[in-house]
Amino acid sequence: MPFADDLLGAGVARTLSRAIQESLPERPLRELPPAAESLDGLSLRERADLLRDALLADVPGDYAHLARVIRSASARESTFTGWLIWPVTSAVAVRAVQEGTDAAFDDAMAVLAELTGRLTSEFAIRTLLRHDLDRALGIVAAWTGSPDEHVRRLASEGTRPYLPWAVRVPGLLARPDVTVGILDALYRDDSEYVRRSVANHLNDISRDSPHLVVETARRWLDAPAPTTPALVRRALRTLVKRGYPEALALLGFVPASVDIDGPHLADTRVPWGGEARFTAVIRNAGAESARLSVDYVVHHRRANGTLRDKVFKLATADLAPGEELAIDRRHSFRAITTRRYYPGEHAVALQVNGIATPAVTFELLPLMGEPS
Repeated sequence: MPFADDLLGAGVARTLSRAIQESLPERPLRELPPAAESLDGLSLRERADLLRDALLADVPGDYAHLARVIRSASARESTFTGWLIWPVTSAVAVRAVQEGTDAAFDDAMAVLAELTGRLTSEFAIRTLLRHDLDRALGIVAAWTGSPDEHVRRLASEGTRPYLPWAVRVPGLLARPDVTVGILDALYRDDSEYVRRSVANHLNDISRDSPHLVVETARRWLDAPAPTTPALVRRALRTLVKRGYPEALALLGFVPASVDIDGPHLADTRVPWGGEARFTAVIRNAGAESARLSVDYVVHHRRANGTLRDKVFKLATADLAPGEELAIDRRHSFRAITTRRYYPGEHAVALQVNGIATPAVTFELLPLMGEPS
Protein backbone atom coordinates (compact mmCIF):
# COMPACT_ATOMS: atom_id res chain seq x y z
CA MET A 1 0.00 0.00 0.00
CA PRO A 2 2.39 2.73 -1.16
CA PHE A 3 -0.20 5.50 -0.74
CA ALA A 4 -0.84 4.74 2.93
CA ASP A 5 2.87 4.04 3.48
CA ASP A 6 3.78 7.45 2.11
CA LEU A 7 1.36 9.24 4.42
CA LEU A 8 1.23 7.20 7.61
CA GLY A 9 3.96 4.61 7.41
CA ALA A 10 6.24 3.09 10.02
CA GLY A 11 8.63 6.03 10.02
CA VAL A 12 5.88 8.54 10.78
CA ALA A 13 4.49 6.24 13.47
CA ARG A 14 7.92 5.93 15.11
CA THR A 15 8.18 9.73 15.16
CA LEU A 16 4.85 9.85 16.97
CA SER A 17 6.02 7.22 19.46
CA ARG A 18 9.26 9.10 20.20
CA ALA A 19 7.46 12.41 20.68
CA ILE A 20 5.00 10.93 23.15
CA GLN A 21 7.76 9.08 25.02
CA GLU A 22 9.80 12.26 25.43
CA SER A 23 6.74 14.01 26.85
CA LEU A 24 6.02 11.09 29.17
CA PRO A 25 9.49 9.95 30.29
CA GLU A 26 8.28 8.35 33.53
CA ARG A 27 6.11 5.77 31.69
CA PRO A 28 7.62 3.37 29.12
CA LEU A 29 5.33 3.06 26.11
CA ARG A 30 4.11 -0.48 25.53
CA GLU A 31 1.56 -0.08 22.71
CA LEU A 32 2.77 2.62 20.32
CA PRO A 33 6.17 1.09 19.41
CA PRO A 34 4.75 -2.29 18.31
CA ALA A 35 1.81 -0.57 16.61
CA ALA A 36 4.28 1.41 14.52
CA GLU A 37 5.63 -1.87 13.16
CA SER A 38 2.18 -3.38 12.52
CA LEU A 39 0.82 -1.12 9.78
CA ASP A 40 1.41 -3.31 6.73
CA GLY A 41 -1.78 -4.26 4.92
CA LEU A 42 -3.89 -1.62 6.65
CA SER A 43 -5.75 1.22 4.97
CA LEU A 44 -4.99 4.81 5.94
CA ARG A 45 -7.98 5.01 8.28
CA GLU A 46 -7.13 1.64 9.84
CA ARG A 47 -3.60 2.86 10.52
CA ALA A 48 -4.87 6.04 12.14
CA ASP A 49 -7.30 4.06 14.29
CA LEU A 50 -4.62 1.56 15.37
CA LEU A 51 -2.23 4.32 16.42
CA ARG A 52 -5.04 6.24 18.14
CA ASP A 53 -5.94 3.21 20.25
CA ALA A 54 -2.27 2.56 21.07
CA LEU A 55 -1.84 6.18 22.14
CA LEU A 56 -4.89 6.00 24.38
CA ALA A 57 -3.57 2.80 25.97
CA ASP A 58 -0.12 4.30 26.57
CA VAL A 59 -1.50 7.53 28.09
CA PRO A 60 -4.16 6.36 30.55
CA GLY A 61 -5.98 8.57 32.96
CA ASP A 62 -8.31 11.48 32.47
CA TYR A 63 -8.68 13.81 29.51
CA ALA A 64 -6.60 16.58 31.09
CA HIS A 65 -3.58 14.25 31.38
CA LEU A 66 -3.74 13.29 27.71
CA ALA A 67 -4.15 16.94 26.67
CA ARG A 68 -1.07 17.92 28.68
CA VAL A 69 1.01 15.19 27.03
CA ILE A 70 -0.14 16.19 23.55
CA ARG A 71 0.48 19.88 24.12
CA SER A 72 3.92 19.10 25.55
CA ALA A 73 4.84 16.98 22.51
CA SER A 74 3.55 19.70 20.22
CA ALA A 75 5.61 22.40 21.96
CA ARG A 76 8.89 20.49 22.13
CA GLU A 77 8.95 18.59 18.81
CA SER A 78 9.20 20.31 15.41
CA THR A 79 8.54 16.89 13.87
CA PHE A 80 5.16 16.68 15.64
CA THR A 81 3.33 17.46 12.40
CA GLY A 82 1.92 15.86 9.27
CA TRP A 83 -0.08 12.66 9.16
CA LEU A 84 0.79 11.59 12.69
CA ILE A 85 -1.60 14.32 13.79
CA TRP A 86 -4.62 12.31 12.60
CA PRO A 87 -4.35 9.62 15.32
CA VAL A 88 -3.38 12.29 17.87
CA THR A 89 -6.45 14.46 17.31
CA SER A 90 -8.65 11.37 17.13
CA ALA A 91 -7.33 10.25 20.52
CA VAL A 92 -8.05 13.68 22.00
CA ALA A 93 -11.64 13.61 20.70
CA VAL A 94 -12.29 10.05 21.87
CA ARG A 95 -10.94 10.66 25.39
CA ALA A 96 -13.00 13.85 25.74
CA VAL A 97 -16.18 12.04 24.76
CA GLN A 98 -15.36 9.20 27.16
CA GLU A 99 -14.95 11.68 29.99
CA GLY A 100 -18.29 13.25 29.17
CA THR A 101 -17.75 16.72 30.68
CA ASP A 102 -18.28 20.07 29.03
CA ALA A 103 -14.80 21.14 30.11
CA ALA A 104 -13.16 18.18 28.38
CA PHE A 105 -15.30 18.67 25.28
CA ASP A 106 -14.49 22.36 24.97
CA ASP A 107 -10.78 21.83 25.53
CA ALA A 108 -10.69 19.03 22.97
CA MET A 109 -12.17 21.43 20.43
CA ALA A 110 -9.42 23.89 21.38
CA VAL A 111 -6.70 21.25 20.90
CA LEU A 112 -8.08 20.39 17.47
CA ALA A 113 -7.96 24.06 16.52
CA GLU A 114 -4.38 24.33 17.81
CA LEU A 115 -3.21 21.33 15.77
CA THR A 116 -5.21 21.74 12.56
CA GLY A 117 -2.45 23.79 10.93
CA ARG A 118 -0.09 20.80 11.29
CA LEU A 119 -2.58 18.48 9.66
CA THR A 120 -6.26 19.13 9.36
CA SER A 121 -8.37 18.08 12.35
CA GLU A 122 -11.38 17.59 10.07
CA PHE A 123 -11.55 13.83 10.70
CA ALA A 124 -11.23 13.97 14.49
CA ILE A 125 -13.85 16.68 14.92
CA ARG A 126 -16.49 14.28 13.63
CA THR A 127 -16.35 12.38 16.94
CA LEU A 128 -17.20 15.58 18.82
CA LEU A 129 -19.89 16.60 16.34
CA ARG A 130 -21.55 13.22 16.74
CA HIS A 131 -21.43 13.51 20.53
CA ASP A 132 -22.89 17.02 20.92
CA LEU A 133 -23.59 18.71 17.62
CA ASP A 134 -25.05 21.95 18.95
CA ARG A 135 -22.24 22.54 21.47
CA ALA A 136 -19.62 21.83 18.82
CA LEU A 137 -21.26 24.12 16.27
CA GLY A 138 -21.35 26.94 18.79
CA ILE A 139 -17.56 26.70 19.09
CA VAL A 140 -17.12 26.26 15.34
CA ALA A 141 -19.09 29.45 14.71
CA ALA A 142 -16.49 31.37 16.71
CA TRP A 143 -13.72 29.82 14.60
CA THR A 144 -15.04 31.62 11.52
CA GLY A 145 -13.49 34.80 12.94
CA SER A 146 -10.09 33.27 13.64
CA PRO A 147 -7.02 35.01 12.15
CA ASP A 148 -5.72 31.53 11.22
CA GLU A 149 -6.97 30.35 7.83
CA HIS A 150 -6.49 26.73 8.89
CA VAL A 151 -8.94 27.18 11.75
CA ARG A 152 -11.43 28.99 9.51
CA ARG A 153 -11.18 26.18 6.99
CA LEU A 154 -11.70 23.61 9.74
CA ALA A 155 -14.97 25.37 10.57
CA SER A 156 -16.23 24.64 7.06
CA GLU A 157 -14.44 21.43 6.14
CA GLY A 158 -14.94 19.59 9.42
CA THR A 159 -18.70 20.14 9.29
CA ARG A 160 -19.24 19.01 5.69
CA PRO A 161 -22.13 16.53 5.47
CA TYR A 162 -20.25 14.19 3.14
CA LEU A 163 -16.62 14.83 4.03
CA PRO A 164 -14.45 12.30 2.14
CA TRP A 165 -12.71 9.65 4.31
CA ALA A 166 -14.70 10.79 7.35
CA VAL A 167 -17.48 9.18 9.36
CA ARG A 168 -20.95 10.60 8.79
CA VAL A 169 -22.56 12.83 11.40
CA PRO A 170 -26.28 11.97 11.47
CA GLY A 171 -27.24 15.37 12.86
CA LEU A 172 -25.68 17.15 9.89
CA LEU A 173 -27.64 14.98 7.47
CA ALA A 174 -30.90 15.39 9.39
CA ARG A 175 -30.55 19.19 9.64
CA PRO A 176 -29.08 20.32 6.31
CA ASP A 177 -29.46 24.02 7.13
CA VAL A 178 -27.60 23.83 10.43
CA THR A 179 -24.21 24.83 8.96
CA VAL A 180 -25.43 27.54 6.58
CA GLY A 181 -24.59 30.26 9.11
CA ILE A 182 -20.98 29.03 9.18
CA LEU A 183 -20.79 29.21 5.40
CA ASP A 184 -22.42 32.65 5.39
CA ALA A 185 -19.56 33.87 7.57
CA LEU A 186 -16.89 32.42 5.27
CA TYR A 187 -17.99 32.69 1.63
CA ARG A 188 -16.23 36.04 1.21
CA ASP A 189 -13.08 34.87 3.03
CA ASP A 190 -9.76 36.25 1.77
CA SER A 191 -8.27 32.75 1.59
CA GLU A 192 -8.92 30.60 -1.47
CA TYR A 193 -8.15 27.61 0.77
CA VAL A 194 -11.17 28.52 2.90
CA ARG A 195 -13.44 29.49 0.01
CA ARG A 196 -12.82 26.20 -1.78
CA SER A 197 -13.95 24.36 1.35
CA VAL A 198 -17.07 26.52 1.52
CA ALA A 199 -17.93 25.67 -2.08
CA ASN A 200 -17.39 21.97 -1.48
CA HIS A 201 -19.49 22.11 1.68
CA LEU A 202 -22.41 23.77 -0.11
CA ASN A 203 -22.05 21.23 -2.92
CA ASP A 204 -22.34 18.47 -0.29
CA ILE A 205 -25.63 19.93 0.94
CA SER A 206 -26.96 19.91 -2.63
CA ARG A 207 -27.16 16.12 -2.56
CA ASP A 208 -30.14 16.29 -0.22
CA SER A 209 -31.38 19.90 -0.25
CA PRO A 210 -30.99 21.49 -3.69
CA HIS A 211 -33.49 24.26 -3.02
CA LEU A 212 -31.63 25.34 0.13
CA VAL A 213 -28.38 25.43 -1.81
CA VAL A 214 -29.81 27.52 -4.64
CA GLU A 215 -31.36 30.00 -2.22
CA THR A 216 -28.08 30.27 -0.28
CA ALA A 217 -26.11 30.82 -3.49
CA ARG A 218 -28.61 33.44 -4.61
CA ARG A 219 -28.17 35.36 -1.36
CA TRP A 220 -24.41 35.28 -1.79
CA LEU A 221 -24.62 36.57 -5.34
CA ASP A 222 -26.80 39.42 -4.06
CA ALA A 223 -23.99 40.45 -1.67
CA PRO A 224 -20.85 39.23 -3.42
CA ALA A 225 -17.15 39.60 -3.15
CA PRO A 226 -15.20 39.56 -6.43
CA THR A 227 -14.54 35.85 -5.79
CA THR A 228 -18.17 34.89 -5.16
CA PRO A 229 -19.27 33.99 -8.72
CA ALA A 230 -16.45 31.44 -9.05
CA LEU A 231 -17.27 30.01 -5.62
CA VAL A 232 -20.95 29.67 -6.54
CA ARG A 233 -20.14 27.94 -9.81
CA ARG A 234 -18.11 25.36 -7.91
CA ALA A 235 -20.79 24.97 -5.24
CA LEU A 236 -23.49 24.33 -7.85
CA ARG A 237 -21.49 21.90 -9.97
CA THR A 238 -23.42 18.79 -8.93
CA LEU A 239 -26.78 20.47 -9.46
CA VAL A 240 -25.65 21.66 -12.90
CA LYS A 241 -24.62 18.13 -13.83
CA ARG A 242 -28.00 16.90 -12.62
CA GLY A 243 -29.69 19.47 -14.82
CA TYR A 244 -31.38 21.19 -11.87
CA PRO A 245 -33.22 24.11 -13.54
CA GLU A 246 -32.97 26.63 -10.69
CA ALA A 247 -29.20 26.15 -10.37
CA LEU A 248 -28.71 26.46 -14.12
CA ALA A 249 -30.85 29.60 -14.23
CA LEU A 250 -28.90 31.18 -11.37
CA LEU A 251 -25.74 30.77 -13.45
CA GLY A 252 -27.41 32.21 -16.55
CA PHE A 253 -28.17 28.92 -18.32
CA VAL A 254 -31.83 29.24 -19.27
CA PRO A 255 -33.71 27.05 -21.78
CA ALA A 256 -32.45 27.81 -25.28
CA SER A 257 -33.46 26.90 -28.82
CA VAL A 258 -30.58 24.80 -30.13
CA ASP A 259 -30.09 22.21 -32.84
CA ILE A 260 -27.78 19.38 -31.83
CA ASP A 261 -26.19 17.18 -34.45
CA GLY A 262 -24.70 14.28 -32.51
CA PRO A 263 -23.08 12.79 -30.68
CA HIS A 264 -21.51 10.75 -33.48
CA LEU A 265 -19.15 7.97 -32.50
CA ALA A 266 -15.96 7.43 -34.46
CA ASP A 267 -16.24 3.71 -33.70
CA THR A 268 -18.97 1.70 -32.01
CA ARG A 269 -16.44 -0.85 -30.73
CA VAL A 270 -13.93 0.45 -28.19
CA PRO A 271 -10.94 -1.69 -27.19
CA TRP A 272 -10.27 -2.33 -23.51
CA GLY A 273 -8.12 0.52 -22.21
CA GLY A 274 -8.86 2.57 -25.34
CA GLU A 275 -10.94 5.67 -26.03
CA ALA A 276 -14.45 6.40 -27.20
CA ARG A 277 -14.25 9.37 -29.57
CA PHE A 278 -17.36 11.33 -30.43
CA THR A 279 -18.15 14.55 -32.26
CA ALA A 280 -21.13 16.88 -32.34
CA VAL A 281 -22.21 20.31 -33.54
CA ILE A 282 -24.47 22.54 -31.47
CA ARG A 283 -26.14 25.46 -33.27
CA ASN A 284 -28.07 28.33 -31.73
CA ALA A 285 -31.38 28.14 -33.62
CA GLY A 286 -32.94 31.02 -31.71
CA ALA A 287 -33.20 34.71 -32.44
CA GLU A 288 -31.20 35.73 -29.37
CA SER A 289 -27.80 34.88 -27.95
CA ALA A 290 -27.72 31.69 -25.91
CA ARG A 291 -25.52 30.89 -22.93
CA LEU A 292 -24.89 27.15 -22.89
CA SER A 293 -23.56 24.70 -20.33
CA VAL A 294 -22.49 21.65 -22.30
CA ASP A 295 -21.73 18.34 -20.61
CA TYR A 296 -21.59 14.76 -21.78
CA VAL A 297 -23.03 11.72 -20.08
CA VAL A 298 -21.42 8.30 -20.19
CA HIS A 299 -23.72 5.43 -19.29
CA HIS A 300 -21.28 2.90 -17.84
CA ARG A 301 -22.15 -0.77 -17.79
CA ARG A 302 -22.23 -2.27 -14.31
CA ALA A 303 -21.49 -5.83 -13.21
CA ASN A 304 -25.19 -6.78 -13.33
CA GLY A 305 -25.59 -5.48 -16.89
CA THR A 306 -27.49 -2.29 -15.99
CA LEU A 307 -26.17 1.16 -16.91
CA ARG A 308 -25.13 3.92 -14.53
CA ASP A 309 -24.62 7.45 -15.80
CA LYS A 310 -21.82 9.85 -14.96
CA VAL A 311 -21.73 13.43 -16.17
CA PHE A 312 -18.51 15.06 -17.41
CA LYS A 313 -17.91 18.75 -18.14
CA LEU A 314 -17.41 19.72 -21.77
CA ALA A 315 -17.74 23.46 -22.30
CA THR A 316 -19.44 26.71 -21.47
CA ALA A 317 -20.27 28.82 -24.50
CA ASP A 318 -22.14 31.95 -25.53
CA LEU A 319 -23.51 31.51 -29.05
CA ALA A 320 -24.92 34.27 -31.20
CA PRO A 321 -27.98 33.43 -33.33
CA GLY A 322 -26.91 30.91 -35.96
CA GLU A 323 -23.49 30.38 -34.38
CA GLU A 324 -22.18 26.84 -33.95
CA LEU A 325 -20.06 25.05 -31.37
CA ALA A 326 -18.09 22.04 -32.60
CA ILE A 327 -17.42 19.23 -30.13
CA ASP A 328 -14.63 16.66 -30.56
CA ARG A 329 -14.01 14.60 -27.43
CA ARG A 330 -12.24 11.40 -26.45
CA HIS A 331 -13.36 9.51 -23.35
CA SER A 332 -10.72 7.21 -21.92
CA PHE A 333 -11.34 3.68 -20.70
CA ARG A 334 -7.83 3.35 -19.35
CA ALA A 335 -7.83 1.43 -16.07
CA ILE A 336 -7.94 3.68 -13.00
CA THR A 337 -8.26 2.87 -9.31
CA THR A 338 -11.47 4.85 -8.76
CA ARG A 339 -13.62 3.15 -11.40
CA ARG A 340 -14.03 -0.41 -12.63
CA TYR A 341 -15.11 -1.01 -16.20
CA TYR A 342 -17.15 -3.94 -17.48
CA PRO A 343 -17.16 -5.06 -21.10
CA GLY A 344 -20.38 -4.83 -23.05
CA GLU A 345 -22.81 -2.12 -24.06
CA HIS A 346 -22.18 1.46 -22.90
CA ALA A 347 -23.67 4.71 -24.17
CA VAL A 348 -22.91 8.40 -24.49
CA ALA A 349 -25.14 11.46 -24.70
CA LEU A 350 -24.78 15.23 -24.66
CA GLN A 351 -26.44 17.44 -22.07
CA VAL A 352 -27.09 21.08 -22.92
CA ASN A 353 -28.47 23.36 -20.20
CA GLY A 354 -29.60 20.28 -18.34
CA ILE A 355 -31.40 18.64 -21.27
CA ALA A 356 -29.90 15.36 -22.52
CA THR A 357 -29.87 14.11 -26.08
CA PRO A 358 -30.78 10.50 -26.89
CA ALA A 359 -27.93 8.21 -25.93
CA VAL A 360 -25.78 6.53 -28.58
CA THR A 361 -24.56 3.05 -27.73
CA PHE A 362 -21.16 1.47 -28.19
CA GLU A 363 -19.47 -1.72 -27.07
CA LEU A 364 -16.50 -1.84 -24.75
CA LEU A 365 -14.56 -4.93 -25.79
CA PRO A 366 -13.24 -7.31 -23.13
CA LEU A 367 -9.64 -7.38 -22.07
CA MET A 368 -7.68 -9.77 -24.27
CA GLY A 369 -8.09 -13.28 -22.91
CA GLU A 370 -10.99 -12.33 -20.60
CA PRO A 371 -14.56 -13.55 -21.17
CA SER A 372 -17.03 -10.97 -22.49
